[in-house]
Amino acid sequence: MQALASLIGAIVSGEASEAIGRARRTAMVYALAGLLLLCGAGFLVGAGFVAAAREIGTVAAALWFGGGFVVLALLLVGVDRLATRSRARREAQRRREEARAVASAAAIALLPTLLASRARGLALILPAAAALAYGVWRENAPHDGDRQD
Repeated sequence: MQALASLIGAIVSGEASEAIGRARRTAMVYALAGLLLLCGAGFLVGAGFVAAAREIGTVAAALWFGGGFVVLALLLVGVDRLATRSRARREAQRRREEARAVASAAAIALLPTLLASRARGLALILPAAAALAYGVWRENAPHDGDRQD
């Protein structure tokens, strides 16, 4: 049985090292392909600049290309800021929902302990009912973004 376990372990570790080697080779190929892509894009931009310089002049072509790259950079930054805000809103909403779930689970877990004493149980019914009603009202009330004028 020990020999079978060591054989299986050798096969698994061999497959793992082969997978790591394949991943390393793939990463190197993609890195080289990315470098070649950047070189190709640089030559294409250079060729476009030379063609534009012949048509409209060197200074005008440099101004157009410089302005174009500035506009592209501003667009990238703007899109990233919008995406970051959207992601932050989604994460905040998720955190609020998780906090509600944890609070609900904690309240349900503590309920038997709180209701163990009859006097405390009766004293908790009214606030619990009020909290439940408030939660239902908050869930069904229109939100600021849901208004329709």
